Amino acid sequence: MAWLSFISAFVTFTLFTPLQCRLEAHDAARGWTYPPASCRGRGQGGDCDAIPRSDVSKLRRGYSIILQPGDHFRATRSHRFFVPYGDELPSGDGDFHLCLHPSEDYLNCFFAPPDSV
Repeated sequence: MAWLSFISAFVTFTLFTPLQCRLEAHDAARGWTYPPASCRGRGQGGDCDAIPRSDVSKLRRGYSIILQPGDHFRATRSHRFFVPYGDELPSGDGDFHLCLHPSEDYLNCFFAPPDSV
């Protein structure tokens, strides 16, 4: 009987975990989905938004991001961020995205197009 409980638990986990992750994920503006661990997109009252390519420069060791007021819906003043290569997450739409949380002063997630490194 123990094996039956194990199989039942395994099947339940296998079937419902992807559904739960999909429900917790949040859509970006152009149809791809932010990972469940990141904040919500702009339309869902969250902290993630696409930023202009001109805000991002590739340096020797990572990305330099100079965010201007209005480039992200939470940015009310200029910010400078640095993201080492390997710490970025893949963007699903070819654009750069930032998640600023808990305030505009903290970069929570940075999404870059896969071909941008």
